[in-house]
Amino acid sequence: MYVTPRPDAVEDPLYGIRLGLTGALAYAAIPIIDPLLPPIIAALPVGLIAAQRRTLDLGKLIGGALAMMILPWIMTWLVVQMRPMPLVYVLVMWWFYFIGFRMILVSGAQAGMLIVIVAVLISVMGMHGTAIVETLRNGFMQAALVTLVVGPIVYLLAPPRTRERHVDTPTPGHGNATLGAAIRATVLIGLSFWLYAVMQPSDMMMAVVAAMVLVFPSRKQVFSEAMQRIRATVYGGAVAMLILMLFLFSQHLLVLLGLIFLGGLWFGQKMLFGPRQSMVYQYGFSVTLALVAGALSTQDAAYATMTRIVLTLAGALTAALSVALLDQMTGWRSQVAG
Repeated sequence: MYVTPRPDAVEDPLYGIRLGLTGALAYAAIPIIDPLLPPIIAALPVGLIAAQRRTLDLGKLIGGALAMMILPWIMTWLVVQMRPMPLVYVLVMWWFYFIGFRMILVSGAQAGMLIVIVAVLISVMGMHGTAIVETLRNGFMQAALVTLVVGPIVYLLAPPRTRERHVDTPTPGHGNATLGAAIRATVLIGLSFWLYAVMQPSDMMMAVVAAMVLVFPSRKQVFSEAMQRIRATVYGGAVAMLILMLFLFSQHLLVLLGLIFLGGLWFGQKMLFGPRQSMVYQYGFSVTLALVAGALSTQDAAYATMTRIVLTLAGALTAALSVALLDQMTGWRSQVAG
């Protein structure tokens, strides 16, 4: 699958500042909108805006935001219609997983990843009930609108030095992608039931962690991605804990926004110069925002939240192991493409 490259410090020296501003402004929208699921408002704009490289590609930003509006509406409608028929519900969700994974394995396009992420979130939340999944759908809509407002603002305040646009260069896959996608969709269906059992709606970002470890075609890449996601979760959790501890000394919104900005600035500088892959730090900041928003909007004890995170990561590792074993047994990468 195509992975967005590390931002260039020469072309975009203000990237860290822009990332911090993105997180702070997205979080500032929460008291204005007053959403039922604050973590998605805090984290989704960072995922869409921070993925931009070089100058702002407004078309890509609008396209990503529109996808985050339209896909949840379609999938929510299907979930509501299919919930009375559990077997049909599972088959429809499997089909969405399969389409997304096959798109990734055939072309390497990130659009497939978007389909998988939205399908996982909608399907798992749909198991909690119609009201929850409709709340999530509305949260996607609100977060997409926040993205469209915040994106141009942060690029205006902290513009890159270059005026060139980044062009994605996904690498087509090889082998029997149909079989590879079917394996991943089947494993993800099992993982979805596990996530439903251990995860609360406020922890929805952990579902993204679990799903993302399965999108890569090779066994080595699957386990590498699993470790990177775990590392990102640890980084994000540590920064979130630090922000919440400091916030206790002065519980004012401006103080919290300043702490979020500093956290984003640190992650942004690590994306430019850190020893790990840049996506580790980018996702780490999304985890930080989701955990901070979740902690300040719920009354869950910290140990309960951490327990659910550990159980989610355990499920993700088990899914990665299952995919690796099934890939080895079937040998689909060496078969004729199909």
